Amino acid sequence: MNTTTTTLDLGRQSLIGRRAPLDWLFAALVIGGAAYAFRRYGAAMDGYEKAILLGAVPALIALGWFWGALRGLGLAVGTASLVAIGLYTRTTDGFGADLVAGNQVFLLKYLLSSQSAILWMGTLFFMSTLFYWFGFFARGGGQPATGAADNAGLRIGSRLAWAAVFMALTGTMVRWYESHQIAPMIGHIPVSNLYEVFVLFCWLTTLFYLYYEAHYKTRTLGPFVMLIISAAVGFLLWYTVAREAQEIQPLVPALQSWWMKLHVPANFIGYGTFALAAMVGLACLLKTSTPLHLWIGLVGVPAGVLVLMGLYALLGTPDAAMQTALIKGGRLIGGTAAFFAVMVWLRQPISARTPSLELMDDLMYKAIAVGFAFFTIATVLGAFWAAEAWGGYWSWDPKETWALIVWLNYAAWLHMRLMKGLRGTASAWWSLGGLVITTFAFLGVNMFLSGLHSYGEL
Repeated sequence: MNTTTTTLDLGRQSLIGRRAPLDWLFAALVIGGAAYAFRRYGAAMDGYEKAILLGAVPALIALGWFWGALRGLGLAVGTASLVAIGLYTRTTDGFGADLVAGNQVFLLKYLLSSQSAILWMGTLFFMSTLFYWFGFFARGGGQPATGAADNAGLRIGSRLAWAAVFMALTGTMVRWYESHQIAPMIGHIPVSNLYEVFVLFCWLTTLFYLYYEAHYKTRTLGPFVMLIISAAVGFLLWYTVAREAQEIQPLVPALQSWWMKLHVPANFIGYGTFALAAMVGLACLLKTSTPLHLWIGLVGVPAGVLVLMGLYALLGTPDAAMQTALIKGGRLIGGTAAFFAVMVWLRQPISARTPSLELMDDLMYKAIAVGFAFFTIATVLGAFWAAEAWGGYWSWDPKETWALIVWLNYAAWLHMRLMKGLRGTASAWWSLGGLVITTFAFLGVNMFLSGLHSYGEL
């Protein structure tokens, strides 16, 4: 006679009961900070903004409990932001803090003003990318790198990435404060133009990668992911010089909505995780595809697009704005083709050092699943925002149309993965192709098309 005995772990503590003293201290600090914000700024908030702040409190506590590294990051960013605010408020003008202090006070001028912090962010991201690649190629023996605890270059690259995220978040928080000190009705959350959302993209994407780096216990995908971050930083620096985009500008009427506080961050969680998955897909392809397929796909396709754009410029009659956009797009695609050519040339030493295909495939899936969920939420929120701003939920504006194309692309990817078992090379090519679609939705629409969403024209 078989007897089945079920043992109940009656002594197991609940989720709340397992919290350490530092967890509760972190929760108390978050609640205290929210209480201070209500007391200090509550009169200036409407009901929606108060609801967002209330909802942010348990969300921040849960994130800090879920991933302990976020507690230290959050406390460091909060401390640095308060120090910057304290330095600004030492001198006041007719409206509030005198922002001239940003060019006169040493710590503000060289570290904590929003522009200084964001410049430090860019420098640290570039340094992080270099150290990741130094550490990546420093591993000897040609064995797959499943861990990086013994590699100084990869460790330094990871720490520099954390430092860059810290400076990006500090710059974002201080810029938010600075915007409120310029004039009434100027202040807004800094996610309203290309300059601000590129900063958002950089730190969000990096944070997601750093989580996966800790989860999978390998740093050898950092060189690939940091390439897309460095490209974003390079664009940000160019855009700053070309358009003086670092200047805080008043919001256009359509952007003066609390929907922006929700829609844009959710959207860029999608963009960031899709970009992360694409770079992991590139690492997969370098490991699995033949050189011929890599040359055709990674180099041939961008080169072909470049040729088609050149023919369009020669045979068509584009206006001056379109010609400028074609030149910019051609430079971007040409640089992309050159980068992929280098990757194909270094295929063997790279593929010998990347993690297992199973690990990379699982990471791609999780990143796309998270991104798709948030991109779906962002699309729904955007529809509500459009109804409030323009009187209709959907207008087939170019940005909306391309957002739908992005959504359908990743919906199909997830369907094929879950229903048809999509894996390996096909999955990686699709993920990398998705980056092209996402990039056009993000930037290409601003370069080549126009519409209701033309807030960040190039």
